[in-house]
Amino acid sequence: MARACVVGSGIAGLASAIRLREKGYDVSVFEANAYPGGKMHAEIYEGYRFDLGPSLFTLPHLVDELFELCGVNPKDHLPYIQKEVLCNYFWEDGTRFSAPADTGRFIREAAQTFGEPQKNIRDYLLKNQKKYELTAPLFLEKSLHRLQTYTSGQTLKALLSAGGLGIFTSLNGLNQASFSNPKLVQLFNRYATYNGSNPYKTPGIMSMIPHLEMGMGTYYPKGGMHRIPMSLYELACSRGVAFTFNTPVSRILTRKGRATGIQVGQQEFPADVVVSNMDIYPTYRKMLPDHKAPERTLSQERSSSALIFYWGMNRVFPDLDLHNIFFSADYPGEFRKIFQEKTLSEDPTVYINVTAKESPEDAPPGGENWFVMINAPGDYGQDWDALVKQARKAILTKLSRMLSVPLEDCIAVEEVLTPCGIAARTSSYRGALYGAASNNRFAAFLRHPNFSQRIKDLYFAGGSVHPGGGIPLSLLSAKIVSDAVPTP
Repeated sequence: MARACVVGSGIAGLASAIRLREKGYDVSVFEANAYPGGKMHAEIYEGYRFDLGPSLFTLPHLVDELFELCGVNPKDHLPYIQKEVLCNYFWEDGTRFSAPADTGRFIREAAQTFGEPQKNIRDYLLKNQKKYELTAPLFLEKSLHRLQTYTSGQTLKALLSAGGLGIFTSLNGLNQASFSNPKLVQLFNRYATYNGSNPYKTPGIMSMIPHLEMGMGTYYPKGGMHRIPMSLYELACSRGVAFTFNTPVSRILTRKGRATGIQVGQQEFPADVVVSNMDIYPTYRKMLPDHKAPERTLSQERSSSALIFYWGMNRVFPDLDLHNIFFSADYPGEFRKIFQEKTLSEDPTVYINVTAKESPEDAPPGGENWFVMINAPGDYGQDWDALVKQARKAILTKLSRMLSVPLEDCIAVEEVLTPCGIAARTSSYRGALYGAASNNRFAAFLRHPNFSQRIKDLYFAGGSVHPGGGIPLSLLSAKIVSDAVPTP
């Protein structure tokens, strides 16, 4: 049987392993950490359970598809619910908006809250849907680096519509042209952070991102986000995929222009196909040191990272839901700090995820588990101890004021994760959450392809390569890899 080696067991590594196994390969996965899932890990701190990484679940059919591929009912292994509230939004002037998942209700209630004509909101959401439906088959579901992608009618249709896709304006520029209320502009600008980009730089085509949430739903997996990779790990094991943990791969082996396996320490493991789920930067720098690296790709601007506080709170907060956003009063200044000055804003936008709202067992009775995140620059050698201290004070002051509760007294447990910590745990270059940023109109084409153009039988999956970061795109990258790998 033909063999495939997968380097890394992040969500894309797991999906690649499952797909290759079902394609007929004998698959072995090698993981440097002691657990599968990559960024999607979880910990329990003194009775409070936290998902350490991604907290938003959209396009669940991409996970279901992996179970169905194996002839298994996904509901038996990863049950999930659709949320009726997308997110609770808070502004400094006291404005609050609980965004309904139902599109009709969203349009009506947003129009009332922000004084915006319903037609403006409806037209905007419809355009987002059309952008997604027009471009997803090209930009997300196929390789941008193969000629046949550009010979389809769908591609021609997308290219002919380029002027209306928002490619030639920023997301902020498009949103300002769509709405009169600056709060509504800010609400839709925040979707740039879903791929670690700057709304004042990233192209307006990114306005299709809200459609993933508003048009297709936000979900919560029973047991928390950690259940997603764990269910896929269990599925892979049941199909005969072999996993080896605590085993960093030192080199991808090549011979005469082909990938021939991997090396772990002094031991070699031959393979007919190698898939790297490792960040593309260390893949080249550490595992392919003798091969010419794509320097233009590796030198791209990195996406934002995150500074995360895991707070076990000793009380319940009725104002909060699963997803909550407390906006900065100076949004342009916040992104200028992150991307230009490589530091933190004195007034950061704060995201709070509380899984105890859906899984009460995630916190002791009468308490809540707060995943408190602010957008941050990657690790460029900043004094993170000082920045953590600065951010903690700013976050507590902001939230205490906006929730009218002295929050310092409510924190029973605290852990912190910085960009350098993210880099150390996940081998993500500079701790960037999404690989390269999408701060220019050509970013999608500059991402590394899902296959090597110089080394045959070497493939790449995960958030640092095409089509991008986040759970859905990482799963799609694994599908692109599987479609590209020849049937043994």
